[in-house]
Amino acid sequence: MTPGQRAEARIAGLGITEPRDLDVDLIAMDADMEVVYENLQGCEATLVGVGNRAIATVRRSTVRGRERFSVGHELGHWDMHRGRAFRCRVDDPGQNWASDALLEKEADTYASHLLMPTSMFNPRMKALGTPGFREIEDLSEVFATSVLATCMRVADINTLPVTLACYNARGVLRWRKAAEDVPPRWWLRQQLDDDSFAYELLHNGKSHPSPGKQPAEVWFENMDADQYEMSECCVPSRAGEIMVLLYLGPKMLDARYDPHVGNRKFNQHGLRVTRK
Repeated sequence: MTPGQRAEARIAGLGITEPRDLDVDLIAMDADMEVVYENLQGCEATLVGVGNRAIATVRRSTVRGRERFSVGHELGHWDMHRGRAFRCRVDDPGQNWASDALLEKEADTYASHLLMPTSMFNPRMKALGTPGFREIEDLSEVFATSVLATCMRVADINTLPVTLACYNARGVLRWRKAAEDVPPRWWLRQQLDDDSFAYELLHNGKSHPSPGKQPAEVWFENMDADQYEMSECCVPSRAGEIMVLLYLGPKMLDARYDPHVGNRKFNQHGLRVTRK
């Protein structure tokens, strides 16, 4: 089973059908993992297991969603990577997504499905249509998750042509996460364009939490991007960073393969190029 399937099987096995019943500490206890909250230094959580029992120590936070994600992340390690000890920085899923740490990504995926199971999350997401950050913030309150973790789940369920991206305080792309069906031919700009709402937020402090129309050339390097239209919304994140949601227009989903952009990892069939 995939990490997501393992997490959702655990929820189904407990008979949980409503977000309000997703008590992550009790779910961990059922899996023989005790959760302790302390003022940790240097990491967000640790996991130590002996035999069939484990203790996850989670850094105290004023943001309950952050604590819950940390617990879910450690439970993912306990469920999938038993026999190892971990010191994790999981308060920001984007940090793990931007890295090459496979086990950390797996634990993040597990936590995401544990806290936002498909059967509960997808119907609520569908009812929102094309959500901006206000709607996603409301959804995050329903599931007691962070806005970032909720946005990542929105991309993960692959029901909308969305790309989630994070730009640092210098306007440089830090990481991106696109829905599976977003064509890989669309190559995101590494530096914020002057005409983007995100650039205005970075330099003038004006948020754009609701999707607004933009020419695709504002966000993508492709030579034909000026022929397409899309939507953008953005809000400030931690440490001066900008979090952006980009929705591709319908015509962008049918655009032909573009061999003249990015590092050409993919061929016209969407398959990775094998280099000799």
